[in-house]
Amino acid sequence: MLNHSVRRDVASRAVLLAIGLACVTPLACRSREHERTLTLGAFSTLREAYDRAIIPAFQRHWRMRTGETVNFRRSYQGSGGQSRAIVSGFEADVAVLSLPGDIDRIARAGLITHDWRAGPAGGMVTRSIVAIAVRRGNPRGIHGWDDLRRPGLSVLTPDVRTSGGAMWNIAALYGAALRADPASAQAFLAAVLRNVSTMDRGARESMITFERGIGDAAITYESEVLVGRRGGQTYELVTPRSTILIENPAAVVDAYATAHGNRDLANAFVEFLHGAEAQRAFAARGLRPVHAEVAREVAVRYRHPADLFTIGDLGGWAEIQRTLFLPNARYDRAIALAANSTHP
Repeated sequence: MLNHSVRRDVASRAVLLAIGLACVTPLACRSREHERTLTLGAFSTLREAYDRAIIPAFQRHWRMRTGETVNFRRSYQGSGGQSRAIVSGFEADVAVLSLPGDIDRIARAGLITHDWRAGPAGGMVTRSIVAIAVRRGNPRGIHGWDDLRRPGLSVLTPDVRTSGGAMWNIAALYGAALRADPASAQAFLAAVLRNVSTMDRGARESMITFERGIGDAAITYESEVLVGRRGGQTYELVTPRSTILIENPAAVVDAYATAHGNRDLANAFVEFLHGAEAQRAFAARGLRPVHAEVAREVAVRYRHPADLFTIGDLGGWAEIQRTLFLPNARYDRAIALAANSTHP
């Protein structure tokens, strides 16, 4: 016969089973007790890399390391919009954005309290370059930035007010013009902007528009073209001889990660992004690694422009924001010039 304590235990388990709360095995109990959720706020260009490769790889890594199951809450949008959302109350534990300035906005709001640039590669986790997507066979004969100002072209680039990718695009155009002929850089930028027919909110949305058959050319991340081609798209990649190196940062959002009890998990995720496994996954999706060993492994996959410059060569982001992107600065003046002029 069962003693009283065993009978009570059997009865309790029966009640728990009846309401669906009992664990069938000790492992099932541990699995339920050791589930955590990490919230990621990222810019739209990297959605495929994170959803299909980076997040599943980290989930396996963390499970093997700790026994815990990590669920991800994810948000993807243009970098500027994502940064403002985090400042306004979207409680991302980790921010992965297009521009250092978008991370700095979160820091100025008091949500990032550590020196996010002190990590590997200055806090950057991916690189790319600004390039041009053209239609199959390049029917409009587009070979560089100069060709984008020809009359009759339809060019796509996102909106600089919402997209970090758009700011990289404009910095590439304007920087290349500055390096060639500073006196004509403003007029050159206006001539290209005159041909811009669509400005989407983010870089990924801009490429989706291009994939729907709109436009002759799209200014975009090199990685967007490489990923699209591997996925069956027929557009082609044009690499200008002079273009900018894109560098994308990631940081733990200290205030939110601490409030959620996720500081260890968020720190581990950002650390994982810099590691060889994640860097190889980024490279498989057209991004340029920041990990030196992986970068050497995959160098032959990428084109190497004759004049690859950095934002530092243009004076840094603070200078570019002041001279190019603030209200009524050179970008706004170029837009106004483009709107009030016609092709000869």
